[in-house]
Amino acid sequence: MLSKTAHKIFTRPQGPAWMSRALRIEWLAQTAASMLWIASMFAYGITSTGDICQLCAASAWLIANIATLVRTTTP
Repeated sequence: MLSKTAHKIFTRPQGPAWMSRALRIEWLAQTAASMLWIASMFAYGITSTGDICQLCAASAWLIANIATLVRTTTP
């Protein structure tokens, strides 16, 4: 059986907590920027190792932004 602390770590926040974080201007702007960066990589083409690195960086940025929505503590 999981302790209360462990249970909090493995459960997604329910209700308005994650939504209030998602609607903050800094989260929306960073997420839009990372998605546009990814889109531009595909629009201009991935032709070199540098392009792959940029795509990985933009994807990591997007994943980090999404991960902030599922954390258990509030900002």
